[in-house]
Amino acid sequence: MDNDALLDAFLLHLKTERRLSGNTLSAYGADLHRFSVFLSERGIDARRFARPDLLDHLTSLRDGGLTARSTARHVSTLRSFFRFLVREGVLAASPITGVKAPRLGRPLPKYLTFTQVERLLAAPDGRTPEGIRDRAMLTILYASGLRASELVTLRLQNVDANAGFLYVLGKGGKERVVPVADVALAVLGEYTGTARQAFLGKRHSSDLFLSRRGKAITRQTLWNRIRRWSLAAGIEQRISPHTLRHSFASHLLAGGADLRAVQAMLGHADIATTQIYTHVTPERLRDIHGKHHPRG
Repeated sequence: MDNDALLDAFLLHLKTERRLSGNTLSAYGADLHRFSVFLSERGIDARRFARPDLLDHLTSLRDGGLTARSTARHVSTLRSFFRFLVREGVLAASPITGVKAPRLGRPLPKYLTFTQVERLLAAPDGRTPEGIRDRAMLTILYASGLRASELVTLRLQNVDANAGFLYVLGKGGKERVVPVADVALAVLGEYTGTARQAFLGKRHSSDLFLSRRGKAITRQTLWNRIRRWSLAAGIEQRISPHTLRHSFASHLLAGGADLRAVQAMLGHADIATTQIYTHVTPERLRDIHGKHHPRG
């Protein structure tokens, strides 16, 4: 079988045996077409394809302007193709076993502007128990950078309002101490003094944030409430609890906070994880320009 026959057999396998969708098949077809062109131009038989050929092929893709993400998908397609040839007895072993796709750069985390945060925190209806609770949850998320799982598992004893700290149980069971501003604690105090008791009724619970049934609020409910109030605040982008965590870190660093301190507050084991927040915000660029440019 020549190269085209092998590639066609693989596509037929994807369509009839794996029953991939039309869009997925089109993506595979585009990758296999690129590969076919490369083999033809170099005069290479797919059954004799070797790792040096792969390096040459990837170099040609990069020079042709293929993005890292598309190149990673292409390598995955070739990996599947050669596994197919091994399964069919055409090859004894894949020539690219163990080859890793190019590493993708980590995208900058999505965060809200200061104005968007203000609108979001003001959106919940402060006349209802749910609105008071939701404002407290949103405020604490932004004020402390907690993960969703950390917020919904907070208990009354985790709040030290006098000292201005939250004691948070994070990933791996590690406890950390996170400072919380007086403004945020005041919003939390309004909730614990009114709405929380309304949810609790005659029941007893040490969970901090409660549902209308007096149970600990779930992550799904938290996501839904954030979605509701972001729409009410006119925020078009889809946000999540992690968006507020990103905003917390981004705004701290934009204001000049120490990277190590932010790492400790976020509970990151590796400071490299925290460094994704060291992008420069447009507001920070404007401030720097205004302060230091002679025409500022």
